[in-house]
Amino acid sequence: MIFFAYIGFDAVSTAAEEVKNPQKDLPRGIILSLIICTVLYIAVSAVLTGMVPYLEFKTTAAPVAFARQAVGYHWGAAAISVGAICGLTSVLLVMSFGQSYVLFVMSRDGLLPKFFGHVHPKYKTPARSSMLVCVVTAITAGFLPINIVAEMTNIGTLCAFIIVSAAVIVLRKKNPNQVRAFKCPLVPLVPLLAIAFCGVLIYMLPLVTQIRFVVWLLLGLAIYFGYGYNHSIISRARRGQLGAAPAAALAEQGVHEGHPANH
Repeated sequence: MIFFAYIGFDAVSTAAEEVKNPQKDLPRGIILSLIICTVLYIAVSAVLTGMVPYLEFKTTAAPVAFARQAVGYHWGAAAISVGAICGLTSVLLVMSFGQSYVLFVMSRDGLLPKFFGHVHPKYKTPARSSMLVCVVTAITAGFLPINIVAEMTNIGTLCAFIIVSAAVIVLRKKNPNQVRAFKCPLVPLVPLLAIAFCGVLIYMLPLVTQIRFVVWLLLGLAIYFGYGYNHSIISRARRGQLGAAPAAALAEQGVHEGHPANH
């Protein structure tokens, strides 16, 4: 379940097109964010378990405020709770930003309807995708228990990491000479380790969560094979349904042999 606390570092990669020097800045942003969060989490955990026996935290969803109340600092608990709400708000904004850009890029590649790829004429942002993500997020967070939301988020993200890791191995094997702005070291060892660790974490999640994920995955596959597969730019290029200019653009992006562009 702790994995939920570390989700978000991957959202940095969704802003690759907005970065001036993505080859250097993106790896630095991802690695530094992980290091800083890990150090802070360990430090906070060390302090809390020094204040209150760790078994007592099982009964609370607000451990920092709970620890302060347990040692008699009631005035600080309220301030910490307000700070936690502010922190959660910033996380929601970042994740909404990342997800809206995922929908935007998928729409641009033809995997989703053009509705998701609409760009606001004034602000030059995927406004429709952003609003849809915010509404769905608010409804989900407001009406579902947090433990269910956390478990589903964990298993979905872990599965995505497994797919990405497998894709690294496949693409490195099928197209070893393709120019890569980002290159994973020690392939296939690093991707295989990622697949193994993510698989273990998925296995340790509750069975009901795994069943929910299978249903959600089947729904996603139905959308892909029902719409995305036939409407994708790559598929249309193979069938000769694109003009010469779009086909040339695809070739420059490295998808002329069926390999997805690295957005």
